[in-house]
Amino acid sequence: MTDLRSTTLAGFADRFGHTALSLWSAPGRVNLIGEHTDYNEGFVFPFAIDRRTFAALRARRDGIARVASSLSDEIVEIPLASLDPDAVHGWSAYPLGVAWALGRFAELQPDRPGFDLYLDSDVPIGAGLSSSAAIESAVALALDDLWETGLNRRTLSRVGQLAENVAVGAPTGIMDQSASMLGEADAGVFLDCRSLDAEVIPLGFGPADLALVVIDTGVAHAHATGGYAARRASCEAGARALGVEALRDVSIADLEDARRILDDETFRRVRHIVTEDQRVLDTVRTLREHGPTAIGPLLTASHASMRDDFEISVPELDLAVEAALAAGALGARMTGGGFGGAAIALTPVDRINDVAAAVRFEFGSAGFGAPTVFTVAPSQGARRED
Repeated sequence: MTDLRSTTLAGFADRFGHTALSLWSAPGRVNLIGEHTDYNEGFVFPFAIDRRTFAALRARRDGIARVASSLSDEIVEIPLASLDPDAVHGWSAYPLGVAWALGRFAELQPDRPGFDLYLDSDVPIGAGLSSSAAIESAVALALDDLWETGLNRRTLSRVGQLAENVAVGAPTGIMDQSASMLGEADAGVFLDCRSLDAEVIPLGFGPADLALVVIDTGVAHAHATGGYAARRASCEAGARALGVEALRDVSIADLEDARRILDDETFRRVRHIVTEDQRVLDTVRTLREHGPTAIGPLLTASHASMRDDFEISVPELDLAVEAALAAGALGARMTGGGFGGAAIALTPVDRINDVAAAVRFEFGSAGFGAPTVFTVAPSQGARRED
């Protein structure tokens, strides 16, 4: 982390020719359980991870916003007065989209300062660990301070979501930004995506000698592409057909009637959301009553539902889950929006090497590219670093 802090400050100076005056960071997230339930106004249970995006910032007097990143050679420049979702493109839509979205939640002065902003990160891109929310949360917190908007963290989560939905064009829910903003060490964020009520729940992985192993398949995904949007559209169609505001309002007991009303594909999409909501509630209850060693079967059942009912897994993710379980993981599932990205495996500390070796062996045997395997720890959310 010290190295990333230093490289961010050095990158800022190299691109802009002067030093940054403030430094902010925000984490990526792992969704322990609760996939695609967020935009259905249901429940999710993510946690912030110890992989972060850093944002170095310095105010400007000319009303110009300039953004740069370690992942691109370009510096994108735009007058604040011209900020609009249609005026931002590519990677810069994330930070500049946040700058635009802040104006939708706060009254910003027309003569507010511009800024130079530089981003660096060790959150893997396209792995389902929400590198996008890490950018949005770090930038939102930095600009909230620069422009003195006084917005609380829950509202800043909504700022990030609006930027991603409108400026980036990805129809995601509020989960990722909430985890990045509200996360705490050794805890998950139990979020009601309808009320936005959030409760920090201790996970207790450390005392139980458990680790969360991330298996990045190397199969990149993008939320702005069709698969994610198609699943959301199916959920909305299912809710309309069932006469409810959102699938949050459908219970397990309602599924028998839903099967008669819906076509097979829409029913399976609905069944995943309804059962996944229940799995989130069951995971929180099980943690409280029995501790983290007992939640593994719920994680594995979640993966089966995403594979069979929601159909967002890929062969690499399925193999990662199967290999991890065979090597001693207590539970495993894909995490993130799907169609690639990463799987997670709740693993006893003394079996981490076995799980990593088994996954690499099975990927090699299947002719897949080598996965990246690492552990993550539940960590603090967005913060100022200086």
